[in-house]
Amino acid sequence: MPELPDITVYIEALRERLIGARLERAEIVRPFLLRTVTPVIDEFYGRRVRSLERLGKRIAIGFENDLWLVLHLMIAGRLHWQRDPSGRRRADTAAAFELDTGTLVLTEAGSKKRASLHLVRGAADLRAHDPGGLEVLEADFAAFCAALTRENHTLKRALTDPTILSGVGNAYSDEILHRARLSPVSLTTKLSRAELERLYAATQATLHEWLERLRAASAGEFPRGVTAFREGMAVHGRYGEPCPVCGTAVQRIRYASNETNYCPRCQTGGRLLADRSLSRLLKGDWPRTVDELERRNG
Repeated sequence: MPELPDITVYIEALRERLIGARLERAEIVRPFLLRTVTPVIDEFYGRRVRSLERLGKRIAIGFENDLWLVLHLMIAGRLHWQRDPSGRRRADTAAAFELDTGTLVLTEAGSKKRASLHLVRGAADLRAHDPGGLEVLEADFAAFCAALTRENHTLKRALTDPTILSGVGNAYSDEILHRARLSPVSLTTKLSRAELERLYAATQATLHEWLERLRAASAGEFPRGVTAFREGMAVHGRYGEPCPVCGTAVQRIRYASNETNYCPRCQTGGRLLADRSLSRLLKGDWPRTVDELERRNG
C-alpha cells in the first residue's frame, strides 16, 4: 500500500500536472470503485483543479465550487499519467479522468479490489475522510510521544494506526522500528524516554530519507514502480535475507494478509517472536532464540 513518502511524491507530481487543469470527462470502468452517490461526477465536468491534499494515505483533488475527488489506493491501486487522452487503456484500469492537460488513470491489480473513490462537496465532508492521525513530519517530540502513548498498543499497531499517526503503514513501520532498534511487539506505554527519543528520530529520518529517494527516482517524471518492497529497505520484504547492520537473517511475524519483518539481534535481543501459525504448528520445537535457530539450520 502506498504510504506517506509514496503519496507525497504522487501529490507533488499531480500538482505540476493538474493545478489549473479542467476536467472534461471521467470514465469509471469498475463501478464498485465509486462509493458515493452525491454529488454526481457530471458536476465536476468543466471545473478546474484548485488544490491537492493528502489525508492520511488518501489523495484529495480539489475542484472549483468546493468539489473533491478522494482516492484511496489501498494495496494494489496505482496512478498513471497519460499526455495523450486517446492513449490506450490498460486492462487493469479502474477509472480514467480526462483533463485538458492529459489523463489521470487509476489502475488496480489483483483479484481483491479495495481501492475507492469518493465524490465530496464541502470542507466538512472532506474532513470526514481524514483518519485524524498526527502528521509526524510536522510534529515535535512532545506531540509524537503524546499521540503514541495515549493508549497502550504494540509499537507495530501504534505506528500503523491511521488515527494515531498519519500515513505510516506496514512497510515504513518495519523500517522505522529497525532503525530505532525496537521490537514490534514492545508496548507503547512501557517505553523509556531514551527509547521514545530513538523512535522519534528514526521516524523522522526514515520518512525524510525515503521521500528524498523517491523524489530522486522520479527525477521530475510521474512516479512509476510504486511498491511496498523497495531495493535498499533494511528489513521489510526481506525475510531470510541478512540484516544490513549485523548480518542476521531477517525474521517475520505473519498475521492475516500482513507480515512484520524484523532483525532479532538488532531489535529483540536475540529472541524470536512467535509467528502465530508456525509456532502453533511446531509447538515445543519452535526455536526461542536466533542462536537456537542458527544451530538448527547448521
